[in-house]
Amino acid sequence: MIDYYSPTAEFYDLVGVQRWTQSDALLASVLTGTGTGHGPVLDLGAGTGRATEVIARTLPDARILAVEPSSPMRAVLTSRVVRDEDLRPRVTVVAATAQEMELPDRLSAAVICGVLGYLDRAERTALLGRITDRLPTGAPIVVELMAVRAPQSVAPMRIARQTLGEQDYEAWLSGEPCGPEQMRWSATWRVLRGSRVLREVDVTHEWYTFGIEDLAAGTGLTAKQITPELGVLVR
Repeated sequence: MIDYYSPTAEFYDLVGVQRWTQSDALLASVLTGTGTGHGPVLDLGAGTGRATEVIARTLPDARILAVEPSSPMRAVLTSRVVRDEDLRPRVTVVAATAQEMELPDRLSAAVICGVLGYLDRAERTALLGRITDRLPTGAPIVVELMAVRAPQSVAPMRIARQTLGEQDYEAWLSGEPCGPEQMRWSATWRVLRGSRVLREVDVTHEWYTFGIEDLAAGTGLTAKQITPELGVLVR
């Protein structure tokens, strides 16, 4: 699997702060009340550990299996875990892709962020089947969605801006269809001082489009859309 995040891992937490304020609260509300005695909670696509922290705060008795294939992202995740006395004994960090990861026999819940669009329809169905087989009835699979459910042109838009010291950080995103179920997204990350661009990093990746109903089709799971960017699948 291509590591799309290595070139931009340094920016990930900087530009995500504003957007995550709302999404973290939504994730916590969905997970609240989830039983944790069946097995660990899977955090697939753990990134730098943002969702890992939310899971840990919301479910204080949960053990967490944090799976992240990108080395730079995983470095931040590991640093976040090791500096937190609560997280250290509870979070297991695994370097693997969704296709390669080994799962325990039982899971209590799953959170999947920034992963499913890299998998085609058959791979998504297989992955959800592996996870569902390990969950008790009623346990949630929380999935991150994109507002774009079918290929379409998306004009360049600034999706985040953050100031750190004397520099501003911006993230821009645009997209074009590249297949019947695929988008080619182009992301640009800029570091500015005043009006001067100090650095610019461009990344392009292909992403399969889907909605929460597409994920549930043929799996026996019940789908619920929480927001355009968050959904839940329940056995």
